[in-house]
Amino acid sequence: MKQTNQQWQSRREQAVPHGVGNALPVYIEKAKNAEIWDVEGKRYIDFASGIAVLNTGHNHPAVIDAVRQQLEQFTHPCFQVTPYGNYIELAERLNKLVPISAPCQTLFLTTGAEAVENAIKVARIATGRSAIIAFRGAFHGRTLLGMALTGKVQPYKKGYGPFPAGIYHAPYPAAYLGVSDTQALASLAGIFAADVSPDEVAAIIIEPVQGEGGFYAASPSFMKQLRALCDKHGIVLIADEIQSGFCRTGKTFAIEHSGVEPDLVTMAKSLAGGFPLSALVGKKSLFEKAMPGGLGGTYAGSPVAIAAALAVTDIIEQENLNQRAQIIGEQITLRLQQMAEQFDCIGDVRGYGAMIAMELVEERDSHRPNKELTQALVKEAGKQGLVLLSCGVRANVIRFLVPLTAEKEIVNEGLNILSSCLELVQNTRLTK
Repeated sequence: MKQTNQQWQSRREQAVPHGVGNALPVYIEKAKNAEIWDVEGKRYIDFASGIAVLNTGHNHPAVIDAVRQQLEQFTHPCFQVTPYGNYIELAERLNKLVPISAPCQTLFLTTGAEAVENAIKVARIATGRSAIIAFRGAFHGRTLLGMALTGKVQPYKKGYGPFPAGIYHAPYPAAYLGVSDTQALASLAGIFAADVSPDEVAAIIIEPVQGEGGFYAASPSFMKQLRALCDKHGIVLIADEIQSGFCRTGKTFAIEHSGVEPDLVTMAKSLAGGFPLSALVGKKSLFEKAMPGGLGGTYAGSPVAIAAALAVTDIIEQENLNQRAQIIGEQITLRLQQMAEQFDCIGDVRGYGAMIAMELVEERDSHRPNKELTQALVKEAGKQGLVLLSCGVRANVIRFLVPLTAEKEIVNEGLNILSSCLELVQNTRLTK
């Protein structure tokens, strides 16, 4: 007998920990591109993409075909035991895709947190140093080291410590929050003066566009000065492109907007079109000190996920995903700017390509974040058939992660739902 959403929810509450988030209590039965249907047959437009995993949309035919073919060959010999060619083929492609002019190598893993942790391992063994600098508002994973690097306490870090030592946080440059490039750079100098000598710092890790932190983008000027700082002190610059990579910003990687070359790049999410795969790509010279067996993992570089990722890299070129990101981004941004003229709760609209954010505040005052309205909007949108995600250090940002393959009409339909939901929740709140 077919289960309803409520029946599944009741079963979930008994079987699954409360600590696993539950943004929308509906249960999906099928999906295609930017549309999903729940077990009761209701249709939703997906503006979340599984948290930035589906830049190529749900069930892209080329991805499904590639996976189907791989399943008929083999599923898991483990690359460290009996290797397979598609691991090497994808590594070669990624080595060419990253914006690094030096010879590169690629390590495959399973999750974004693993990619981040291995980036730290490689930086430490390459430099012989241990300290790491990350940024406030950053999100780098839910492992202990990932949480230590993450610059946001709620809901990720509270109660889970102590965390690994030697991690320092600097303010992320975000003009809307009152943090200038100059202030962020001065804070780094302050860390070097008061907390750790720069010759003890192995790496600085940064999201060129913060994901969970609220879609704030580091300026090209800041990134260039950060690169110069790393060069001056022999520090490895790690670009975390887990959410911003694979054409989301209109460039294959967000750091390309700055013209800066990182030393290492972490990637996951949209790398494999919905299949669990992550990668650490970077300068060959940094990987060389790792001894055989020091890197890898049992499921690292699943041949099934790699087959999907090879299809994704084909789709990037064949379907012009960087151009699609720019087109979708312009469509969304224009509508959000029009809404901002109508609704005084929209304090800011920002983004690169199709990585767009809308920050909700009280009466356009950037100092008065409206977390409650943000939560109400996500909930109401879900009721009306639109999947939204919130984020931000103040929990008042709506982030838009529409599949880059979504049809213009579908995107427009979703934006219409957004507008009506925003009007409803704002008016409801005003009348209370």
